[in-house]
Amino acid sequence: MTGDAPMKVDRRGGRLRGWLLDAGSEQVVQQPGPHGRPPEQRHHPWWKVMCLTGVDYFSTLGYQPGIAALAAGALSPVATLVLVLVTLLGALPVYRRVAVESPHGEGSIAMLVRLLSYWPGKLLVLVLLGFAATDFIITITLSAADATAHIDENPFLPSGLKGHEVLLTLLLLTLLGAVFLKGFGEAIGIAVVLVAVYLTLNAVVMADSLWRVVTHPSAVGDWTTTLTTGHGDPWLVVGLSLLVFPKLALGLSGFETGVAVMPSVRGDPQDSEARPLGRIRGAHRLLTTAALIMSAFLIASSVTTTVLIPAEDFQPGGPANGRALAYLAHEHLGEVFGTVYDLSTIGILWFAGASAMAGLLNLVPRYLPRYGMAPTWARAVRPLVLVFIAVAFLITVVFEASVDAQGGAYATGVLVLITSAATAVTLAAVRRRQRGRTIAFGVIAVIFVYTTLANVVERPDGVKIAACFIGGFIVVSVLSRLMRAYELRVDHVELDAVATRMIDERAGRRIRLIAHDPGRHDAAEYRAKLAQTMADNDFPDDSDVIFVEVQVTDPSDFETGLLVRGSVADGRFPVLSLAGSSVPTALAALLLEIRDRSRRRPHIYFEWSEGGPARNLLRYLAFGQGAIASVTREILRRQEPDPHRRPHVHAG
Repeated sequence: MTGDAPMKVDRRGGRLRGWLLDAGSEQVVQQPGPHGRPPEQRHHPWWKVMCLTGVDYFSTLGYQPGIAALAAGALSPVATLVLVLVTLLGALPVYRRVAVESPHGEGSIAMLVRLLSYWPGKLLVLVLLGFAATDFIITITLSAADATAHIDENPFLPSGLKGHEVLLTLLLLTLLGAVFLKGFGEAIGIAVVLVAVYLTLNAVVMADSLWRVVTHPSAVGDWTTTLTTGHGDPWLVVGLSLLVFPKLALGLSGFETGVAVMPSVRGDPQDSEARPLGRIRGAHRLLTTAALIMSAFLIASSVTTTVLIPAEDFQPGGPANGRALAYLAHEHLGEVFGTVYDLSTIGILWFAGASAMAGLLNLVPRYLPRYGMAPTWARAVRPLVLVFIAVAFLITVVFEASVDAQGGAYATGVLVLITSAATAVTLAAVRRRQRGRTIAFGVIAVIFVYTTLANVVERPDGVKIAACFIGGFIVVSVLSRLMRAYELRVDHVELDAVATRMIDERAGRRIRLIAHDPGRHDAAEYRAKLAQTMADNDFPDDSDVIFVEVQVTDPSDFETGLLVRGSVADGRFPVLSLAGSSVPTALAALLLEIRDRSRRRPHIYFEWSEGGPARNLLRYLAFGQGAIASVTREILRRQEPDPHRRPHVHAG
């Protein structure tokens, strides 16, 4: 009995680990990294995919009018008009271009990564992922907090729940996490229903409110009097609206999600992965339609809420704080309709968190594990869900589930992503020498740079949270690269015809390889290297050897393919040439491929690297070369535990 107990614990641990790492990561598998193979995926009409994006984008109507009223006061309609112009003339053209440049769902981050290689490119990924995580995590927490505000202000809520906003928000986050732990299936059908109901109810509220504005000119007169009294000069009104605009940046949320879901858009039958023109047209319709719908609702909501709701009701603790349109629904259309409106708002705000969670589960596995910057379990959904929900819990507690307190952090994440997209399309236009697009996109990028900096200066919470994410990503990345330094980081090996013939001809005898750092590629160099290797290792001078030469491409890459080319130098020295992210991993992969192909254990001969072991190990980690003999042997040892099947490694 006592001997069985440890086995039971192990089995339970195995079941838990299996459940956590289960292919509930279907969502991740369906969305590989920028260089992955295109997945088999269901496709949908663009308008249905727009609803999936709109769950996040349109849900900002739940809190955007209240935030605009707090930030701009009587200037809210003018400031919102500035936001709409920036949306239609700035963000929309930028992301329509991103859809053309990055039609497989990689988004603007992948565009910038393609423009920057090596370690600066990977560092850029970590920085942008930090801001993306800020955007998506705050989307989750802010949306849940605003859903709680709508629950809290409903007249039918039991009085015992009043004052427990943090607890209610944590409960909503728990339910969201439970959905993803169970497995996130097809969400488009749910999104279509939620968006259709929510926009319909909003249209009813705004139609009624606009009618009240038109039929009560005294309310409009009071607003215009307040506006002209405080800001008599029209140019002053415009200038102040521009200064207030960064606080309204929440209304730009959703564009990055729009290009991320592009692979779900149904294209034309003749579309190919190289030229998905139908998909791009569908994405353009998606982005444009969503922007037009949202612009109309934003303008209407800003006018009606500013004119019809007393300014003091927008203040923290006021009945319209964070829920201006819900206030109008209850005030003018009755408590029953208002409750129905609250339920639709709560549903779409909660599902906006699901959209943001899906974005996180798409971005992190797409980049970090592929670059060796996260443990392999980061490809699985459930461990990441637990991590993200834990972070969301922490942020909710720190900000006390306040919509107003989280607005600055959310705006920072949104603005940084849009700024990076504008910068990416500008640089792409520069590389293609498209002068008109370079100027247009450059102006847009400057506007968003200003907006981002202004938002950061006034509300630094977003940068602080993003800095925590960036720091966490960097620490995890460094530790992960160290822990995974001896993995075989080659996903496939391909031999050309000459290389195949060289190996096949030697399959019946001992296969000897000499690791060679090429210089002039002349006969004297190869003769000297052969003589030195034979003297160091004391093997016969008539040995049939193959020289192996590795060119390091981008040492910051983690997983690469290997193309092996064969040639004969000076008519007598056979050479295998290959390129990879590091010399030891390329050589280890080649040795295992030769072993499996020839069914013989090949021998490889090295010189010991000059310099201390610590310095050489750092050279290997940073530049892909250094400590080549010892690292190659260690990679082989870990990859092939059986010493009787492991290729031989000699160093002299």
